[in-house]
Amino acid sequence: QVQLVESGGGLVQPGGSLKLSCAASGSIFRLLTVGWYRQAPGEQREVVASITSGGATNYADSVKGRFTISRDNVKNTVYLQMNSLKPEDTAVYYCNLPLNARLESWGQGTQVTVSS
Repeated sequence: QVQLVESGGGLVQPGGSLKLSCAASGSIFRLLTVGWYRQAPGEQREVVASITSGGATNYADSVKGRFTISRDNVKNTVYLQMNSLKPEDTAVYYCNLPLNARLESWGQGTQVTVSS
């Protein structure tokens, strides 16, 4: 089993930046697609970005051009660099494997709050 732990969230002003980290266990990590998801209060959880084992990326239209997903397979870590943050980016952010997301299996997540 692959275990994922999110970190790096916090409070930031509009226009600011944060970098989230997703630390993974297991040598199989390098073979897996990993996604960042978020859930705002009263909203459904949504996919923010994903990255394949080969480094191909996808982004939600709402974050395209502002967020960058990357991975370091040596460190077993996936990152989400978030720039030009907006209040509507406020949410709990999760990293997950797509299969586990479909099974509704989630970790703790990390809170991102964008506010003046």
